[in-house]
Amino acid sequence: MNYWLVKSEPEKYAWSDLQRDKQTTWDGVRNFQARNNLQQMRQNDLVLYYHSVSEKSIVGVAKVSQEAFQDPTTPETQWVAVTLVPETAFAKPVTLDQIKKEERLQNIALLRQSRLSVMPLTPEEFDLLLAMGQ
Repeated sequence: MNYWLVKSEPEKYAWSDLQRDKQTTWDGVRNFQARNNLQQMRQNDLVLYYHSVSEKSIVGVAKVSQEAFQDPTTPETQWVAVTLVPETAFAKPVTLDQIKKEERLQNIALLRQSRLSVMPLTPEEFDLLLAMGQ
């Protein structure tokens, strides 16, 4: 199993929207590194859901239910999407400030490549963030 973090502006598509919709197509990614990460996602991989810009916090855990397929928002075949389903909401959001203060998270892609919208996590990073959100 692999672990990931995806970022979305809550004003555009919030965790509550995913919970309401019960699944979403994670599309519209136009960065090659993020696209490569989408291509590596496998069914049942776990994904931390991060509210970017206004909230800057991890708010829940989703799961990959469908692996990479042609992004329906473009005819360009180089872009892909995946389907995500909600798993569990965090009891308390894990803020970017908390992540920055945690020594064990200093190498996390969220801090090193802040503009990347889809990024891998190590099992240790995922477990630590999950624990911080309980």
